[in-house]
Amino acid sequence: MTDLLGLQKKFILEHLREGDVAVDFTMGNGHDTVFLSKTVGGSGKVYAFDIQPDALASTEQNLIESSCPFNWHLVCASHDRADEYVKEPIKAGMFNLGYLPGANRKQLTTKRETTLPAVRKAIGMLGEDAVLCVAVYPGHEEGRLEGLELIKYFESLSRFEYGITEIRMVNSPESPFFVLIETKEKK
Repeated sequence: MTDLLGLQKKFILEHLREGDVAVDFTMGNGHDTVFLSKTVGGSGKVYAFDIQPDALASTEQNLIESSCPFNWHLVCASHDRADEYVKEPIKAGMFNLGYLPGANRKQLTTKRETTLPAVRKAIGMLGEDAVLCVAVYPGHEEGRLEGLELIKYFESLSRFEYGITEIRMVNSPESPFFVLIETKEKK
């Protein structure tokens, strides 16, 4: 069976290198933040966003225990405010929508009202030959609606500027899926 999380990382590694700037737009427990931090190394930068203080504490602990270089900036703010903190073009970004894994508050999820503006801004923050990965969890109502809204938006983007790929389990409509948005290289 295909490991969707592993596949996301494989696609990101085609773009992200040591010294680059990356953003974890939904830090959760920090697993993607650790991956990004180790990938960009000591000369790179990683920004990570979440609205829950528990997520920042869990992520900081995860980064330290994983011996990550101190290249990270954890921000307790909504992902739709990322452009207030990140001023340079990014090479990779990750969204894992839904709720904080392991949390007792599963009713606290990402919302369409902030996710779509956050994804639009994230795409605008991408540099040349960069990638944004958006993981969608349609197994709950807000996640299903979030996914529908995002797909509609992605369909409106120019194929001459972006390569957009959707990867999902065809025979499991409530399973998570992800979308890759890759910027085209300038010639």
